[in-house]
Formats: sequence, C-alpha cells, structure tokens
Amino acid sequence: MVNAQGPIPRGDLVPSGVVGLLGTQGPTSRAEIARALGLSPATVTQVTKDLIARGLVEELESVPSKGGRPARLLGLVTDAGVALGAKVTADHVAVVTVELDGTVRSSTEHGYDPTAGDAIPRLGQILAKEIAELDDRLLGVGVGVPGAVDSQASGVVDAPTLGWQSAQVGPSLRAALGTPVLVDNDVNTLAAAERLYGIGRAHSAYLVVTIGRGIGCGIVVDGGIYRGANGGAGEIGHIPVWAADDTDLPPCTCGSTGCLEAYIGAAGIVRTARARKVIGPRGTLPTLLRAATTGDSTARMIFAEAGGMLGRALAGVIHTVDPEVVVLMGEGVDGWEFWQTGFEPSFRRSLLPARREVPVVVEPWTEDQWARGAASLVLTSPFDSAGNGGEQSRLVRARMGTR
Repeated sequence: MVNAQGPIPRGDLVPSGVVGLLGTQGPTSRAEIARALGLSPATVTQVTKDLIARGLVEELESVPSKGGRPARLLGLVTDAGVALGAKVTADHVAVVTVELDGTVRSSTEHGYDPTAGDAIPRLGQILAKEIAELDDRLLGVGVGVPGAVDSQASGVVDAPTLGWQSAQVGPSLRAALGTPVLVDNDVNTLAAAERLYGIGRAHSAYLVVTIGRGIGCGIVVDGGIYRGANGGAGEIGHIPVWAADDTDLPPCTCGSTGCLEAYIGAAGIVRTARARKVIGPRGTLPTLLRAATTGDSTARMIFAEAGGMLGRALAGVIHTVDPEVVVLMGEGVDGWEFWQTGFEPSFRRSLLPARREVPVVVEPWTEDQWARGAASLVLTSPFDSAGNGGEQSRLVRARMGTR
C-alpha cells in the first residue's frame, strides 16, 4: 500500500485488510503487519487496539525479537461469528458460509428462476433454510447480484439479466430473515473480497474485471469501492463499441444494441461461433472452448477477437481510473489463453506509453468466489466508516458486540 511517493491514501476497508492478513497468514506481530500493509507502527497500534476492543482480534503468545522486549503475536478470535454470502444468477443461487478469515466453511447451490412472480420471496426461503442449519453466530447476510444496486444499505436492484427493475431485494430479505442484509453488485463484492483477502491488500487503486455471462468491473480508488451516484459504476459491459457504419447491431440484455457485452459476453461469443459454423445450433461456450483447445483455428480466432475488443475497451477505463493493477476473474478465465492472444496486443497498443506496463493478473476461478465476495459485504461492514451499509452495518456491529 505504499509507492515511490509515500503512503497511498486509504479508505474504509483498511482495518479489514488487517483482519484479512491475520486470516491468511495466521498469528502475526504488529511490526509484521506494518511491513506487510505499508502502515506506520502508530497506525497499526491504533487499528489493532480498536480490533481487540471489538473482540475481533486477540493477543497471543510472545515470540523472541532481535532486540528489546519480545513481540506479541495477534490472531483472529475464532468464535467471533460467520457471514452468509449468496450470489444470484439467472438460473441458480450459490450460498456459502464464511468465517472471519475468509475460509469457506460450507457451500451449496439451489435452482432458481429470478423471472418468477415469487422470485424474491423464494430467495428469502432459500436463505432462511441455510440460516436454520447454522450452528454459529450469524453476523449477517451478503447478497451479490448482476446489476445496479442503489446502495448496500437499501438494496433496491435493477438487473436486466434477471428481469428485475426496482426490485426490493434488501427490504424483502430483511423482513423474511430478521437479520442484517447487505446487497451490492456482484463484481463490487469481488473487489471487496480482494481488498480483504487478495491482491487488494497490497494496492489501494485497482480494477476487478470479470468475463463470463457478462462483462463487469469493480473499481477501488484510495482503498474504497467506487459505486457512483446510483450504485451503477463499473458497468463496462455496456460501453458501446459498434462502428459508425454498422447496420446489424447485436442486442444487449440492457435493452440497447452494440454493447461490449453483446459481442463478448458468453451469449455473444456463442452467437458468433454459431454464425461461423464452428459449433452447431445447440453448441455452447464449453463446446467452443473444446474446439479451441483441440486446435480449431476459427474457434481460437473468435476468442482472440473477443480479447481484442476487451483490451480496447479496458484501455479506456485505465485512462479514466489510473489503477495500479487489473485483476481478471470470472467463468471466462478458463479460456483466457485464447482470449490473451488478442487482448495483450490490443490492450497495450491502446494505452498511453506511461500506462503500458500496468500489470494484469488472471486469477483462477471457482463458483464459490462470487458468493464469498457477497459474504465480504458483511465482513467489511464493521469498518464502514463511510456509512455505505447504513443501519445494516450498525446491526452487524451490534451482533459482534461492538459499537
């Protein structure tokens, strides 16, 4: 979290970085925390003092030091509670139980139709069943959705891919579950999880870009997630990418035409592959990926073209946000080797010379990561000094026995 110019301004997720560090590294001294996170010793002393007071961190045994008194190790309080995370998709809901250190204790999947008339009550029933089976103190529920959310605290959702408009997800679930519920865009939840447990511990400005059914982007600036005026920041899948003379633009789920996602989201890539007869009328993205893996040149070209379009669009986002690093995630990274042949030259060529070395990190993907990201909404809420979670964050803090 430091650069050549000195400490980078930090947002409201930094104390969570301490919790994440203890969770991933185990018991750690204050001096090691300061070095790992680029914090001053005084800051670490103050932050950890507050975490101890909140019952999230405890002092453990001492270890020998190179000079002076022995260093005391700090560790997480293991029984401080768990969070439930749910990722809503067009055909299922993935649910995980997550400990404070990010460990996924359990994972389940439920069939789900978000277009049904009782979709929101049905979601409440799914989560109520999961909560009933918990034997630990539940701190709250985090829900990630593929769409815009007005605020974590409110949880009103506009998600065209789910058929939801002004859906009262947060209010409905809170009434059904009787527990704190925070709701956000699914890619924003991944960005928060990276801040807690991943690459975000070392960077205060980064992008999390997902490729798969859609194309999404979580933006972290000065250590905090940037959500925009109405919770819709980062919808890069809806950047228009058509040429001026295009006459047959592909439709997008948002209702517009010619969006980036309409070309390189899963449905767009499959449509192109069918049109070029690489796969049959019932062929799927896995079918196309198998063709590329076995050497089909047209299949590989389709992925490379998608990578080129992503690279050009992402270069514009880089110029706007100026992140330290880009993290690529999502179901689509399984075929990244084929995307990359088009992405790298297009991306680097489209960047200003001063930006051409920005690193792009591709992370392995599992379905659990979406739901684990949703759980991070709860796990970061005790440090919500910006008030993003409103009353729901306060309720989580109360369940932790904190102020």
